[in-house]
Amino acid sequence: MKQQINKGSVDAITGKARYTLNEEWLLRENIEARPMNLNVSFQGCGMDSITVRVMDSDSISQVKEKILEGFYKNVPFSQWPRVEDVDLEWFASSSDSRILRDLDNTSVMEDSRKKLNTLAHCKVPDGASLAMSLKDKWDGTLGRVKDLDTEKYFHLVLPNDELVETKKSHKHSHRKKVLPEIYLTRLLSTKGTLQKFLDDLFRAVLSIHAVKPPFAVKYFFDFLEEQAEKRGITDPDTLHIWKTNSLPLRFWVNILKNPQFVFDVEKTDHMDACLSVIAQAFIDACSISDLQLGKDSPTNKLLYAKEIPEYKKAVQRYYREIQEMITLSEQEMNAHLAEESRKYQNEFNNNFAMAEIYKYAKRYRCQVGLMYLSVPAVSVLQKLVAVNVTGHVTNQSPVHSLLSLPTSPAVTPSLTCRQGM
Repeated sequence: MKQQINKGSVDAITGKARYTLNEEWLLRENIEARPMNLNVSFQGCGMDSITVRVMDSDSISQVKEKILEGFYKNVPFSQWPRVEDVDLEWFASSSDSRILRDLDNTSVMEDSRKKLNTLAHCKVPDGASLAMSLKDKWDGTLGRVKDLDTEKYFHLVLPNDELVETKKSHKHSHRKKVLPEIYLTRLLSTKGTLQKFLDDLFRAVLSIHAVKPPFAVKYFFDFLEEQAEKRGITDPDTLHIWKTNSLPLRFWVNILKNPQFVFDVEKTDHMDACLSVIAQAFIDACSISDLQLGKDSPTNKLLYAKEIPEYKKAVQRYYREIQEMITLSEQEMNAHLAEESRKYQNEFNNNFAMAEIYKYAKRYRCQVGLMYLSVPAVSVLQKLVAVNVTGHVTNQSPVHSLLSLPTSPAVTPSLTCRQGM
């Protein structure tokens, strides 16, 4: 998805792009741009020079991002250098070189705003040789480009141009604007490029693998069916809704929208907007009601309207195949969970998990403390927050210390609740 977005111009400050899945992030202005190949070396990286594809409309920070991706594509994103921590030097000739920056004394002014330097502005030619290096120290240059004040800086589009476009779009506020065909074509082009990957993703999520069947899903879905039977619920749509709310919508949609929960990757605001479109398609596929689409329907629903019926069949087939699996006893399920825990016991960082719990408890200290006051002093809650990373109950865990939980019924904690704590 990121590669498809980067095939065209992307505004470094607003994040809007020529190619996208989300109408709200569409760069509507016709920005002339041509692709370029740069030969780049990275001092101290231990790799030979690589060729990086960029656009001549890219800002210098965008070029740095693409170069870092080329050198670090097999490295977790959290271990990448930041764009602000590297310099990019262009060797115009054997005796002439210069450090490229987003802003310098050559930057142009338009409408009282400074325009970010691009490769075209710097006159960097196709096939140019550049060298990237880590900065020795902070040199007072810009921080993150996307955090710049739009009243002072712009990249491809002036804010006034966007304002005019917005006013045109809402000229008739009582009617939803119909997306012009030229823009819809761009959305469809992006969708077409990503379609195979999306089909593969949905197939992986909604398939049962004989080598590793989803025992936990089977056990839980059987529980839901058992509860429906106990309560005399015979409507199959109700069970479908229960299953959908518990697995696809509660779990998979969250993963689809937040891949950084599972993988060490970067998720930009633009990526988040595109992933929301895909997540919406998945939600529609799990719905039991038919989509009622018309000219006023949101573009993100229209994009996948043709595929939704097939996705719906895949969801129903998945639920049916889960139902046809052999029922597991409670003992078999416990044995399965124990085996899964054993296989992955060294795959997770317990200290990091504990630190995340600590941050959560710190943020909601007031609420957790008040909840504690409403239950007996020696409670499940107290034992839960006092468990350290070894799994033993202790009064010295960071969460216990933070909440100042009492160890005796005679002690009452004093809680000061402030807004935003």
